[in-house]
Amino acid sequence: MNNASNGSIVIGIVIVALVIRRQLRTRPVHGKGGVVLLGFLGAMGVLAFAFGVASVVKEHALGAPTIALVAACFLVAAGFGVVRARTVKVWRAPEGQLLRKGVPATTALWLVSIAVHIGLDKWIDHTTRTGLLGASTVYLYLAVTLAVQDFLVRRRAASVA
Repeated sequence: MNNASNGSIVIGIVIVALVIRRQLRTRPVHGKGGVVLLGFLGAMGVLAFAFGVASVVKEHALGAPTIALVAACFLVAAGFGVVRARTVKVWRAPEGQLLRKGVPATTALWLVSIAVHIGLDKWIDHTTRTGLLGASTVYLYLAVTLAVQDFLVRRRAASVA
């Protein structure tokens, strides 16, 4: 594993730690912080992914197995977002404000999600035999999984009486 890949994983773990910490706090469902974080992760994700693709295609074209694994990576991210969204408690405070809070299962699913992603990263990089494509998916993976979770939690909150 090279230094760039290690750095990307470390940054991803730090971001996940901050996200987990934030999700374990009681907070409003319709806060603006999530939008800012998703924008940051999305922008960084597109840039990192473009760099990752470029690091591979300068040596050879992307093969079908690599493309399938990258697609699977983002489908897995969405799947974990769906499952985690079900673990987040949503309720209406006595003052009428909609609130949410992650539970220990939310944290456990975040940790499993990151472990799965690291495994997929390694597998993607194994199929390319060059470049940093696997590690470059971390920001988009986080953006997808967090966006799906946030969307579903907000949708659930809309039905809370």
